[in-house]
Amino acid sequence: MTQHSEFTRQPSPAAQVTLRGPAELIDSLPYLLGYHPDDSVVLVGLHGPSGRFGGRLRVGIPTKEEDWPELAEQMADCLRGSGAPRGDRPDAALVFLCRDPADGEGGRAVMERLRPLAQRLRTACGALDMPVYEALCVSGGRYWSYCCPDTRCCPAEGTPLGVPGTSAIAAAAAYAGLRVKGTLKEMTARLAPLGPPTAGPQEQAFGIAGAALVPRMLGEADRETVRTETLALAGRLLDRYRNAPTAGRREGAAGADTRDDRLLSHEEAATVVLGLQDRVTRDRAAEWMEGEEAAPALRLWRALARRCVGAYAEHAAAPLTLAGWVAWSGGDESDARVALGRALDLDPEYVFARLLHSACNSGLDPEPLRQCLRRQRAARGRGTAAVQG
Repeated sequence: MTQHSEFTRQPSPAAQVTLRGPAELIDSLPYLLGYHPDDSVVLVGLHGPSGRFGGRLRVGIPTKEEDWPELAEQMADCLRGSGAPRGDRPDAALVFLCRDPADGEGGRAVMERLRPLAQRLRTACGALDMPVYEALCVSGGRYWSYCCPDTRCCPAEGTPLGVPGTSAIAAAAAYAGLRVKGTLKEMTARLAPLGPPTAGPQEQAFGIAGAALVPRMLGEADRETVRTETLALAGRLLDRYRNAPTAGRREGAAGADTRDDRLLSHEEAATVVLGLQDRVTRDRAAEWMEGEEAAPALRLWRALARRCVGAYAEHAAAPLTLAGWVAWSGGDESDARVALGRALDLDPEYVFARLLHSACNSGLDPEPLRQCLRRQRAARGRGTAAVQG
C-alpha cells in the first residue's frame, strides 16, 4: 500500500465512487460536510479494506498550541465512537488541516506551524487502532502531505489544488442533487450576534426582561406560567414567520436573514430567549420540527440566536440547539452541524447540543427522537383536554 492509496466512498448500495490521490480527497471534503471548511481540523473515518467513508468530525483549529494534545485525543475518541451505534467502528482515518495564510504568510509556513497538530492527531488515532492513512494540510491554494516523504509526488513547495468540483465525487454529488452551500465562515456568519445599531437596544431589553422573568422562573409557583407564556409568544412569532413573505433568490441568505430580523422586536426576542433557558420550555419548543412548522421554526431560532448579544451571548446555546435540531430533523446535516457546533462553542457542556451533535455526526436517523417528541406533545394535549373537560 502506498501513502496515496485509493479510498472508496459508497453513497448507496448501487454506486461506488473511487477517489485517487490527495487532490480528489480534498475535493471531496465540501461534499462530505456540505460546505467548504476553513480554519478547521477535519477527521474522517474509514471502514473496511476499500476505505469506505464513515463518520466525520470538524472543529476549529485552537489558537493555543497547548490545547492541541487534548483536542487530538478528544477527536480520535469521538471518531472511534462514531460507528458504535451501528457496531461499525472505523478501521482507519484521514486528517485534513485547512487554514488560509495570514497577511504576509505563505502556505508552507502554515503547514509547518500545524505539523505538531497533525502529528498529535496521527498518534492519537494510532493509539486507538485507527492508523491515519493520509494527513493533509490545505492552505493558500496548495496542499502538503504529512505522511508522504517522497518529494517527487509531494514537493516541498506544495502541490497546487485542482479545479474545484472536478473529482469523481463532485460529479456523483451533482448527479445526486447534492450542493455545497458555501464556506463555513459564511454559514457561521448567519448565526453571529447582531452588531450596531441593534445590539445596544437588544442588550437593554434583555436586562429589563430578565429583571421581570428570572425571579418568576426560579419560583415554584410561577414557573409553569412562564413556560406557558413563553411558548405562547413563540407560537405567535412562528405564525408571523410562516405568514411573512419569503426573500427572493437575488437577496440571498443575508437578505433573508435581514428580513427575518425585522420581524422581531427587542422585547419579544429577549422574552423568548430568556424563557428558552428553561429546559422544559426548550424541549417543548423542540416539538416544532416537521411539517409546516419546521421552516418558520428554523428561521425563528436563527433570528433569536442572532439577538443574543453582549453579556447575553451564551444564551444563544438554546436557540442554536433548536435550529440544529430542526435542520437535522429536516435532513440538512451541514446546517445542523454548524448550528450545533456554534452552540457547543458557547457552552461545551450543553447536554442537548452534545447529544444531537454526536448523533448527527454518527449518521443516526432522527426519527426515534421525532417519535418521542410527538408522543410528548400528544400526551400533553390529552392532559390539557382532560383538564378542560
